[in-house]
Amino acid sequence: MPKIATYRAKKTPPVDNSAPSISPRTAPSSLDTPIAHVDMDAFFVSVELLAHPELRGKPVVVGGRPDQRGIVSAASYEARRFGIHSAMPLRTAARLCPGAVFLDPHHALYSEWSDRIARILGEFSPVVEMASVDEAYLDLSGTERMHGPPLAAVHTLRNHIRQSTGLPCSIGLGRTRLVAKVASDQAKPAGLLWIPAGSEAAFLALLPVRKLPGIGEVTAAALRGMGVETVAQLAAISPEKLQELFGQWGTALHRKALGGDTFEFLIDAQPKSISHNHTFADDTRDLAVLDSTLSHLCQKAGKRLRDARLSARTITLTIRYASFKTYTRAHTPAEATDLDQVILATAKELLAKHRDSRQAIRLLGVALTGLGAAGRQLDLLDSDRHEKLEKLARAADRLRDRFGFDKIQLGGSLREPGDS
Repeated sequence: MPKIATYRAKKTPPVDNSAPSISPRTAPSSLDTPIAHVDMDAFFVSVELLAHPELRGKPVVVGGRPDQRGIVSAASYEARRFGIHSAMPLRTAARLCPGAVFLDPHHALYSEWSDRIARILGEFSPVVEMASVDEAYLDLSGTERMHGPPLAAVHTLRNHIRQSTGLPCSIGLGRTRLVAKVASDQAKPAGLLWIPAGSEAAFLALLPVRKLPGIGEVTAAALRGMGVETVAQLAAISPEKLQELFGQWGTALHRKALGGDTFEFLIDAQPKSISHNHTFADDTRDLAVLDSTLSHLCQKAGKRLRDARLSARTITLTIRYASFKTYTRAHTPAEATDLDQVILATAKELLAKHRDSRQAIRLLGVALTGLGAAGRQLDLLDSDRHEKLEKLARAADRLRDRFGFDKIQLGGSLREPGDS
């Protein structure tokens, strides 16, 4: 697997009026670092179409049945033509397109395909950041000897993903993360767009301000009230005026309008928490279903711990009832752990102790916090058992990496709950 990169906010340095100004064309060479943004097209739908090729070309909605409560997880481009989009209520989507095909989501399957994509990306760059299950950033600096110039490299990468997985993707290439992301969005579906250094402002100029990552409807509405509709109009406002109107966010708005980043790579950043949750299609009181789901969630979390070579100090259980009342309960064992069985035993204890059996449960979640480097886990009472569990976990992980997570499960979670 590639090194995992996350991003941290850049510190805005104090203004030094005596320092010479730096134009985008004469900026430090670090700004010319080629960044690629890979965005899997309609990812959940595309994965489902691998198993249902007969649905290609039809309006497909992933999220559940049209008469269910819940929201759209993904929609094919054919469905989007009817105005359907993610996060829309399923019932609204059904009204907009009565002929659409509605499919239940399979989040564990999407996670497996995401892992496969990540492994492919790691072949093209030593620095990959999976921004979500279906999009990633790659730092392509220093990869020319292996893959050629960045534009040739991402062209090969896009074709390789399609040929090896059957999944389409769009890729944007630029010298900043922001420009690469906007470029990949403009390239959809299944396209490739390169924005050469120095042409960022011209590329962004005519786009609506909502196309800039991080600008939501509230900020866009405030800008519309100022007569600002396009990125060029936003860029024309002085940073001092934007800061006066929006505070520190104004500085970021100015930087975004010029195609600059407000984040930087932070290599090998240690995650602060690992969590998985599952929302049931139908509220349930069935303890067997709850235990099975809990087992699946704990195994997913445990594998992520071991993949990151971490152990967890605290295990937290989240219970959301049909009334939407949500409770979290946590326990900190005597020793940090990365073992599925230990995590599961703690989560089950929390469920047994705090579950209100009179209420149906809508959601279960497991979160691991207090993460640190994995070390030898001692158990003076039963060291042999710990050693056996460690060997079992590692062996299971190797098989899961080869055959898929859901092919290797503890006996208590043979069903597929579709966690997220």
